[in-house]
Amino acid sequence: MLEDKNPQRTSLEQLGEFGLIDHLTKNFEIKHKSTLKGIGDDAAVFDHKQQTVLTTDFLIEGVHFDLSYMPLKHLGYKAVMVNLSDVYAMNAKATQITVSLAVSNRFPLEALEELYAGIALASKVYNVDLIGGDTTTSTSGMLISITAIGEAKKEEITYRSGAKPNDLLVVSGDLGAAYMGLQVLEREKEVFKVNPNNQPDLSPYSYIVERQLKPEARKDIAELLKQLDVLPTAMIDISDGLSSEILHLCKNSKVGCNLFEEKIPLDPTVITTCEEFNIDSTMVALSGGEDYELLFTIAQNDFDKIKGNPNLTVIGHMTEASEGAHLVTRANTKIELTAQGWNSFKSND
Repeated sequence: MLEDKNPQRTSLEQLGEFGLIDHLTKNFEIKHKSTLKGIGDDAAVFDHKQQTVLTTDFLIEGVHFDLSYMPLKHLGYKAVMVNLSDVYAMNAKATQITVSLAVSNRFPLEALEELYAGIALASKVYNVDLIGGDTTTSTSGMLISITAIGEAKKEEITYRSGAKPNDLLVVSGDLGAAYMGLQVLEREKEVFKVNPNNQPDLSPYSYIVERQLKPEARKDIAELLKQLDVLPTAMIDISDGLSSEILHLCKNSKVGCNLFEEKIPLDPTVITTCEEFNIDSTMVALSGGEDYELLFTIAQNDFDKIKGNPNLTVIGHMTEASEGAHLVTRANTKIELTAQGWNSFKSND
């Protein structure tokens, strides 16, 4: 396919702030009865008959994403997933989002149309309403802030604080793929710098690259647990790495934990790519982050309800707080769990 050497570039200045908002959001339709007023007034109005949950995340160019290999449509989709994942981690149903965007003048209208195409796709697939936000100028690239709103019955909301000793620790999906996808993309970026004519073959890494560029929030897990009549005692999503999230559960629930290395679910592509990069796959699962899987605890008497389910893996159990949080290795030795995951305030030195 021939590349368009002169793509259309419409300056954002031509539209102005309100014209830009109208243009980018004109095709979003309201899907929920709880959305009484969406975009077009000073504030949105919604009416949840149940308890409301709300979460906000910032994504900043150069910190959370790199546009040299992150397509804008993927970025829009991922930005929504990051927030919806937090709603599902409360065992709630996501219903609305707001999107606020700051961009420098290097971005034409067409670039933002691509970004919003990803936001629109995520909104459609996950059945949420875009009800507002803001746009402004930036002197340093692109900044995206999304707020997600959801609802749940009071008795079904799951906090991080409900785990008890002897509860089972369960995770959805597999871990480490997003981090290894990032390693592949970063490597190919460096190769491209040396030889811009080089076209990388990412087909052997398609699964892990997609997990990095276009993750999926686990809406299906909350629905599955309801079908299985399982109410988690505590839950969190895995954005910063398995070890960090386990320690959050332990701290908030005032319990300890034994995590079994041999039980950590890893996709074969993650294992082979870790071998290629000479990285320990267990450390990738513990510290990689951006998996957006759900990590939760259940009472032992619920084990039979989830046993054998291909979406869920029991990876450990909670203990008394005095026992601490440990990784039990394949050699049956105990290693204290430490939080080595993503820290946005960590120095790059």
